[in-house]
Amino acid sequence: MTSRTTVLGKAIRQALIVGTATIALPAFAQDGAPTTLDRIEITGSRIRQVDVESANPVLAISRTDIERQGFSSVSDILQNVTAMGSPTISRANVLTAGENAGGTYIDMRNLGTQRTLVLINGKRLGISTSGYQDISTLPVSAVERIEVLKDGASAIYGSDAMAGVVNIITRHDVTGVTANVYHGQYSQGDGGRDRIDVVAGWSNDRGSITVSAEHAEEKAVWARDRWFSAYGNTDLHPDEAWTTVSQWGQITGLKGPGCATASCSYSLNRGSDPLNPANYHITNATAPNGDVSNTNEQMHLNYPLKRDSVFVDGRLNITDSIHFSTQLGYNKRESSRQIAGYPLQNTSVAVDGANGRMSADSYFNPFGRQHGYATPTAVSWNHRTWEVPRVSDSELKTYRAVAAFDGSFNIGERYFDWEVGYQYNKNELGQHATGNLHKERVRNAVGPSYYNAATGKVECGTAAAPIANCMVWNPLVPYGVSAPYGLYGNQALIDYLMPAEDSSGKTVGKNFFATLAGSIVALPGGDLGFAFGLENRKETGEFIPDALAQTGATTNLASGPTGGSYRVNEAYLELNAPLLADLPGAKELTLNAATRFSDYDTFGNTLNSKFGFKWKPFDQLLVRGTWAEGFRAPTINDLYGGSSETFTTGYADPCDTVYGASRTSAEVRARCARDIADANNYRQLKQGLVPITSSTDQTPVPFTSGSNPLLQPETSKSKTLGLVWSPSFIPNFNASLDWWKIRIDNTIVADSPNQILIDCYEQGVTSRCAQFTRDPVNGIVNKLTYGNRNAGFLETEGYDMDVAYRWDTDSYGKFSSAWSTTYVSSNIFRSTNDTTVVPTPTNGIGSGFRVRSNLTVGWDLGNFGVTWTARYYSGVKEQCLSLSAHPDECSDPGVRAPWYAGSRNYNERGSVTFHDVQFRYSLPWDATVSVGANNVFEKYGPVMYTKPNSVFSYYGGYDIGRFIYMKYQQRF
Repeated sequence: MTSRTTVLGKAIRQALIVGTATIALPAFAQDGAPTTLDRIEITGSRIRQVDVESANPVLAISRTDIERQGFSSVSDILQNVTAMGSPTISRANVLTAGENAGGTYIDMRNLGTQRTLVLINGKRLGISTSGYQDISTLPVSAVERIEVLKDGASAIYGSDAMAGVVNIITRHDVTGVTANVYHGQYSQGDGGRDRIDVVAGWSNDRGSITVSAEHAEEKAVWARDRWFSAYGNTDLHPDEAWTTVSQWGQITGLKGPGCATASCSYSLNRGSDPLNPANYHITNATAPNGDVSNTNEQMHLNYPLKRDSVFVDGRLNITDSIHFSTQLGYNKRESSRQIAGYPLQNTSVAVDGANGRMSADSYFNPFGRQHGYATPTAVSWNHRTWEVPRVSDSELKTYRAVAAFDGSFNIGERYFDWEVGYQYNKNELGQHATGNLHKERVRNAVGPSYYNAATGKVECGTAAAPIANCMVWNPLVPYGVSAPYGLYGNQALIDYLMPAEDSSGKTVGKNFFATLAGSIVALPGGDLGFAFGLENRKETGEFIPDALAQTGATTNLASGPTGGSYRVNEAYLELNAPLLADLPGAKELTLNAATRFSDYDTFGNTLNSKFGFKWKPFDQLLVRGTWAEGFRAPTINDLYGGSSETFTTGYADPCDTVYGASRTSAEVRARCARDIADANNYRQLKQGLVPITSSTDQTPVPFTSGSNPLLQPETSKSKTLGLVWSPSFIPNFNASLDWWKIRIDNTIVADSPNQILIDCYEQGVTSRCAQFTRDPVNGIVNKLTYGNRNAGFLETEGYDMDVAYRWDTDSYGKFSSAWSTTYVSSNIFRSTNDTTVVPTPTNGIGSGFRVRSNLTVGWDLGNFGVTWTARYYSGVKEQCLSLSAHPDECSDPGVRAPWYAGSRNYNERGSVTFHDVQFRYSLPWDATVSVGANNVFEKYGPVMYTKPNSVFSYYGGYDIGRFIYMKYQQRF
């Protein structure tokens, strides 16, 4: 992989970019004499130029680079770029819900997936109602190369191009047929990946057609099969983070033998009669043999994924100066995510005053009336439905069509290019969820019931008032026991209590575009180039959850429907002015500028501009720089999304007196005392309403998020300044160093429960305290609503360095090397407009790596070749698991994170380097065999208990084992 357009130049001078046909047009020098050099477009500019070097920092990943990696998808290839962070929605986050779950996305500069624009041949990739662009919708076999613009480009491409732009250029003008077979799996024997693809093409002087077809499948990896995900806090603590809301069935809130207060939990002696009160014991919370559950045993670490894709590229030369081009794409992506059975408690089904307890008149209540108990009582109960894990299947069908006419004409001795076209994108989504329980049916099933001698069955209701169409259930029957009224092996009862839920979604994007480009007048350094364009784009979308989810009838997270549209009319102008050329101290000096006017029917107008320069004091050195404005328009979901519930993971309450800021900050504790009766002893509770055992955990009750139709666009300012050095005394050597800084204001904040509580208690922002309430008894946050808003800012700054060197020998073959490094010097975030609040730095913390670096070395000798890559992640800091229970794991127990008002001890997590290797050999019958391994030494990253970009104590972007693969390519 190389990052300089100088290296890329020779390979792409004949290439077609941005969805138009290659047109060999004369380029005119200052005296008007024609030349025969082709003009091309490079990502970041609409003006065709002879020189592939531009003022914009562009990383190029060639087809050769792609084939020499062991990655089997576009997302994996891009995730390996050092400027990329790990997106919050990924295969590593199996708890993701909603329309975007199951897709693959990219996140440049850790600024958020929605702030990186993805293009295919210069045209937008289709979006969801949330503005997410699923890059799994493009087959890797169709990719000719990928260009990554590491700079803001809203003036060129419009909304979303704030952190940068990824332009995926597809293959065209292919002649012949190439077939590939790929298979790989982890050395643990799981996570298998298979891909079969065929690329076929035909071309002549009049036109061409290229067809890419691909089938790819990625098998599941289970959390139980990795040391870091087998338990809640890794295998270092196999006895921690278990839950007593288990599959064994419990009665809670009773006073009995061994318990002097009415607050104990009792579990059934396994193998005994659940109707006999004598067969229960006080719940044993000791892992792993107690009455506890390890939810990770039923969870995916990486969920399975399947893709079928077809992509067609067609070109036709109508005349010598008029051409037609089209790209047609279809993709079907299927994924299935599994998490543990629902942690059902009687409070989970309590609605409108019905508490969901097992009735005193239930036939199954061992402390009830029908079994002669002295003081019949309704009982609270727990039962994790281990019998039926929760599974969410997702199928996304994507359709894409681009049709354009383009050509050229001349006025006098000046040539002009034009293009007029139409783009259509459609995503059709279907989701199928199982494993959640119907609340009313559960209440009836554990309500009054009786034995009907006439039918020989236990039935719902009473003999005087039976409940029709109801099935009884005994939640005290533990998992694995086949009983007439238990769930295990009882499909009819499962179907009754757990109806399937089906959701659907659809988004449609339509875009009319027209562009005119050429040169206007001669300047001292060359012709003044321009590009002018118009676009009319409309996005329409909807996501309709199942009716049961909309009404909150099941234990699935309640969510409302999303639906709406917006339209934008845009005009842009770009100028490229070569001011000086071939002068002492100025072999070249070129200025460029661009501006785009956007008129949205949702919020109004916005104008964004960009300026850049390119200066060569001498041939071997290029100095470049840019200044750009950017924006991100609110999405359909931002504006018109329905509210939804979620059990927030990674939740931390500052009022917790063991892990929270309240532990050492009297100021925080005093604020907590306003809302909590016993703030001095308050503990955050997790599912099962038991105290947390680590700094973060999942909420015991769901929180609600929603939309805001009054949102305004985000705005940004980005700056770059760089050097490119290509010394003549070292042939085939190129080096570049670019400084960049991006600030995003008026951010559309999806907010978070953690940030709300931090602002309220640690930062003292009283307005934020009104967004939640607490339970008056146990003090936990029992209701919290958070929605999108425009507030605060994001700012990040750093450097990109890229070095490439290639040398050829007569006897020892060809050698190559490429070194790419991203260093982040600053990354801060503030979620409020209150200027008294100290911004939160994230650089070097959690997933905010200060340094990511890739070094690739290659050697080719005859038919043999080998490539070695080292991928480096710098060390980070994160919170200790427990200072009292595990002081040996806390590297800096006395060091407090300065951005928190309270005490936050944190760990120094070490750096990690993953090594990849590939061996390949070209066979005599025009075929190539490649074998290799990613993470060949089976290296693992450090434990991260804060679970960044993951649901396990491990960073979601690290390798999860040694992956071994084989590829066979046959050309016909």
